[in-house]
Amino acid sequence: MASFYSTLTYWLVHHPYIANFTWTEGETLGSTVFFVFVAVSVYLSVTFLLRYTVDSLPSLGPHILKPITAVHSLILFLLSLTMAVGCTLSLISSQDPKASVFHAICLPVDVKPSGPLFFWAQVFYLSKILEFVDTLLIILNKSIHRLSFLHVYHHATVVIMCYLWLRTRQSMFPVGIVMNSTVHVIMYGYYFLCAVGSRPKWKKLVTNVQIVQFVFGLGLGSGAMLQHYFGSGCSGVWALYFNGVFNASLLALFYNFHSKNYVKTTTTSSMYKIESFIFINGERWAKKAIRLFSKKND
Repeated sequence: MASFYSTLTYWLVHHPYIANFTWTEGETLGSTVFFVFVAVSVYLSVTFLLRYTVDSLPSLGPHILKPITAVHSLILFLLSLTMAVGCTLSLISSQDPKASVFHAICLPVDVKPSGPLFFWAQVFYLSKILEFVDTLLIILNKSIHRLSFLHVYHHATVVIMCYLWLRTRQSMFPVGIVMNSTVHVIMYGYYFLCAVGSRPKWKKLVTNVQIVQFVFGLGLGSGAMLQHYFGSGCSGVWALYFNGVFNASLLALFYNFHSKNYVKTTTTSSMYKIESFIFINGERWAKKAIRLFSKKND
């Protein structure tokens, strides 16, 4: 077991390429605002174009689409597992365990974007572009009922968030990688099993763990804010505002999805009114956070 752990740690943390990785704006793949703008714009344009021309698209049939979906889901399942393990090992393999736990939530203000944590942040960032294929498969399957605002908003905005993680050396991103990758292990494992003809009974678990990660992330984000303003300071705190607003909007959207699909409630309940208020104002809050972040960096 010790030999397996040592081997895994070498390949996922101490390998020279990972240990010496440095994220450099304008040089590292995807490290410019232009790249993010083009990636998100192309995704949205292709999605809306295909969405409204889906009836004229040829039907590929399940015998073609199911194997493609299975392979895509398996790739993201394995990639998510690797990122979760790699980022976790990068944190716990530090010579100072207390510092590693602290840095998972609050990175020093003078931290350099280099080393294993930033390597896995870069892999995580690029994996979000690979996840655009999810939308394409939904459209080609002509399952338009699954192409919700939540789906498109989530896929488009998470790319911006991951870019800000790297550019601002945002605190909390290691926790975000571990949590989200773990959730995606469950999610893409479920999708893979469905694609190969086995439909697990834990579909609801996929939504529940997503809600839990947003609640947990908001709680830890508040801790990072307190440390920044009342402690030694944390790196990338302005991007952390964007992260918080984005997580809050996703929490509202996923809770709305959960309520509609798994819980029988009346639309006059107090919780429904709170949920509706968050849902309606989420976009407004997000725009304010983006403007605030932009002014801070001008």
